[in-house]
Amino acid sequence: MVKETKYYDLLEASPDASDADLKKAYRKKALRLHPDKGGDPELFKEVTHAYEVLSDPQKRSVYDARGEAGLSESGGMGGMDPQDLFSQLFGGGGFFGGGGRPQGPRKTKDLVHRVTVSLEDLYKGKVSKLALTRNVICVKCSGRGGKEGAVRSCDRCNGRGIRIMMRQMGPMIQQIQQACDECQGTGEIINNKDRCGTCKGKKVISEKKMLEVHIDKGMKGGQTITFRGESDQAPDVTPGDVIIVIEEKPHDRFKRQDTNLLTKVEIDLLTALAGGNFAIKHLDDRALIVKVHPGEVLQHNALKVIPGEGMPSQRHHEPGDMFVRVGVKFPESLPLESIPLLEAALPPRKPLDKFPKNVMLEEAEAVDADARQHEMADAGETMDEDEEGEGEPRVQCANQ
Repeated sequence: MVKETKYYDLLEASPDASDADLKKAYRKKALRLHPDKGGDPELFKEVTHAYEVLSDPQKRSVYDARGEAGLSESGGMGGMDPQDLFSQLFGGGGFFGGGGRPQGPRKTKDLVHRVTVSLEDLYKGKVSKLALTRNVICVKCSGRGGKEGAVRSCDRCNGRGIRIMMRQMGPMIQQIQQACDECQGTGEIINNKDRCGTCKGKKVISEKKMLEVHIDKGMKGGQTITFRGESDQAPDVTPGDVIIVIEEKPHDRFKRQDTNLLTKVEIDLLTALAGGNFAIKHLDDRALIVKVHPGEVLQHNALKVIPGEGMPSQRHHEPGDMFVRVGVKFPESLPLESIPLLEAALPPRKPLDKFPKNVMLEEAEAVDADARQHEMADAGETMDEDEEGEGEPRVQCANQ
């Protein structure tokens, strides 16, 4: 039973997919997401990292059993640069016959962390602290893994870390590439007695670090904050970045639409007809008291706008507007003695429709619907709305 499926979901592959199916899924998605093709660079990195983990039998086994947390504990979160892995699979050439990306210093994989932020924090801004665990160069051996001169190239794989195996499959010969079992894919051999006592020959040790993440006013879900060079360290490799992805937490009272806020309030019938006030608790330490002027009749489901009380824009902190959908709550009953007063204050009743003489008029009693009848009626209304809405554009609130 696979504990997490995020990496499989990124590749759009099943958890029981074969190595060939995973490779096929990665090639298809990587070609679509590659930055040279106008794709999303961050999503390209995530998809490539997912394939790097799942294509390694040992890492895949750890991920299937314990998820990303298990990879972090076993030091398996680091890896090669996404472009390097992509070049290995596609031959390193550009998409349109060019020479591919410029060759620069190799980097360790970027570490991606997702931070869930409330709408209140995105409205006011916030500084959060994030504790992460990363690999750093072992100070004791300076990243050598052992004593000076103790590290030698693996003779079995010639220092490449991989071996090519030939397997006879009927009339065909299959070529298989696998990690060298002599050096465990490192390309180097260190005698046990010469290994560094601190890093045990791994050249890096685990370190906990605290990062201060500044959530700016007006930021949105999906935006990123990058800490350059704060990812895993490795010998002769440039550290990658730590990328914080903002995820906006759904709010119970407000819905965000760019810099606008949408909310619903319910007022009593007297306020709707004769005026009064209603309150809206904002996202900061304020409550907005909205006045309904006497003589102004608020219709049920009316839309009101409070200018300048929406979300701030990230760059200049200029606020959008707050859209308020007003619902009117009717009383469940009225005393009979108040009816003459209502008849005097309200417009007269609408007269009955006129019918031809051949139509027989018959009195009927309407009773309250029960729960089952409510469900039946709601289902019918939903179907009608779906049919009417086909092909119609969505109407969104915008600044006026």
